[in-house]
Amino acid sequence: MTTNNPVIRIGRIDFTNVWPLFYYFPFSAFGNELEVTQQVPTGLNKAMAQGEIDIGPISSFAYGENYEKYMLFPDMSVSSYSHVNSILFFHRKPIEELTSATIALPTTSATSVNLLKIILYKFYHLEPNYVYAAPELDTMMKTADAALLIGDHAIRASWEDNGYMVTDLGAEWTRLTGQWMSFAVCTIRKEVVEQQPEQIERIYEAFLESKRKSLADMTGMINDAQKLIGGTAEYWEHYFSNLSYEFGPKQWEGLQLYYQYATELGFLDREVKLHIWNHNSVVRVTE
Repeated sequence: MTTNNPVIRIGRIDFTNVWPLFYYFPFSAFGNELEVTQQVPTGLNKAMAQGEIDIGPISSFAYGENYEKYMLFPDMSVSSYSHVNSILFFHRKPIEELTSATIALPTTSATSVNLLKIILYKFYHLEPNYVYAAPELDTMMKTADAALLIGDHAIRASWEDNGYMVTDLGAEWTRLTGQWMSFAVCTIRKEVVEQQPEQIERIYEAFLESKRKSLADMTGMINDAQKLIGGTAEYWEHYFSNLSYEFGPKQWEGLQLYYQYATELGFLDREVKLHIWNHNSVVRVTE
């Protein structure tokens, strides 16, 4: 199918956690209407901010940085209530003893890095020394007391018997706040919503259908994950089943608390509003 509309550029996170949104996405049905770019979260965050992509599951923190320019698809996110299994904090000592520790942070993440800082400052009253490093646990821990890994890097490290204590940040956030945590949100640039509303609606429906089919029968995703990363079929079935790809009022509430804390601590410079896309209106704002 061809149209006279500009190509819509879709960004895709280079991690298994977003596979259900894309696994059965009917790219061929859109012909030359779409372009797809695959990057780590920080790369997509930057590309979206610079107007180089139009739609994508970007870091929740990156939405907060530029929310005035964006809208959010409902019913689509990478969220968890308790364990997320791929946002993992590896540490030599109990968290409360990391007072003057050096903590290595990955260069691939925005949401999780700031979630860790929020948890350590707000709930443990810690201000450790943070350094950035490539996401490789052994290298990170050569010069640090603790390290954060996300996505497939975290999954691989969790399978190794490395002797570290491991804290799942999704579980820790829910334990401390009682809330959901959304790590990635499916974001659209507002001007594209205004200029190409019909395409946006079709793309939204295609994402939802991919999510529905992927989660109804996870066999293909599980097999592909084993080939690409390793692990057992049981691990991947638990992993995909345990993540939530919903984005509704419960997830919005948890994300607003995250933004509130990020603003209080100066990670964001203003209060964030959730602009939820809707079939019947260009903009709906959730206060």
